[in-house]
Amino acid sequence: MALATPYLMFVGDAPDQLAAKVAIGVVHWRPEWCRGQLRLAGCKADLGIPDMTIADAVKAGCKTMVIGVANRGGVIPDNWVGVIVEAIEAGMDVAAGLHRRLRDVPAIAGAAARHGRTLTDARHPSRDFDVASGQPRSGRRILTVGTDVSVGKMFTSLAIDREMKARGMKADFRATGQTGIFIAGDGASVDAVVADFIAGAAEWLTPANDPDHWDVVEGQGSLFHASYSGVTLGLIHGSRPHALVLCHDAARREMRGTPGVPVPALEDCIAVNERMAQMFEPGAKVVGVSVNTSSMDDAQATAYLAEISERLGLPAVDAVRTGVGPIVDAIEKL
Repeated sequence: MALATPYLMFVGDAPDQLAAKVAIGVVHWRPEWCRGQLRLAGCKADLGIPDMTIADAVKAGCKTMVIGVANRGGVIPDNWVGVIVEAIEAGMDVAAGLHRRLRDVPAIAGAAARHGRTLTDARHPSRDFDVASGQPRSGRRILTVGTDVSVGKMFTSLAIDREMKARGMKADFRATGQTGIFIAGDGASVDAVVADFIAGAAEWLTPANDPDHWDVVEGQGSLFHASYSGVTLGLIHGSRPHALVLCHDAARREMRGTPGVPVPALEDCIAVNERMAQMFEPGAKVVGVSVNTSSMDDAQATAYLAEISERLGLPAVDAVRTGVGPIVDAIEKL
């Protein structure tokens, strides 16, 4: 899938900022693509970009309306349908990352068929993938992995990609989740791929490239999370990373969604992720740790990162607070 830009960000009737986290992420990383936001009555979220009607968006050159709000159950409420149809009739494509597919709503699917517009359901793969070949290929690859889920793997990957490009390095961010796909304009939502084909999807996402080119692959799940470890392992084996970046939340004590299961030690995470990666890429290694220190003040965060770095012998950063420069320094030395 390749999304046409620029975007009109649909925020709907989001009850708070958290509900609009998809849209917020897209605006943060691709402000140049986001011309405006469309908010319905009662919306409590604000992306900080101009409010627009469908007509305004067309005049501004918007090509795709992105559904940037998540709701309970991932449904498409009735009061959204008319707005989505209006966007299609005005000449825009529509993209969403909800559980319910746009093409399963008759009014939306019918409008798209009549007007020749594209519906993109980023959570649902639009193509079939082969099983992984397991064969080596040219180019170099970085994969973010985590002590747990929701620890900043996407943000860290995007920050690394941006820093590498700022240094003139050849790099491409490879999206593996819905928000990442909206930010990149393309990708594969691997958590919706049938298990046998996850590694194959990762191979497709990271094809052979120039010897000095880096694919920066957005990680998913965690090898230590009972619910999502299979997705992580498929990404590791399919992307064959040369470098791994471990992501962690300094405030996390238990694995998200599994009460009573403690977050593993950083040392254990490094050892297991390296072992899994080295099965197919013998030289693979963790080159740095990216920590979410938002629960700490500046002094606490600085001390915490310094302690991790000294203990592990690796650069430790907060992608928001400190940037990822030290990790990219380590990558450049590989």
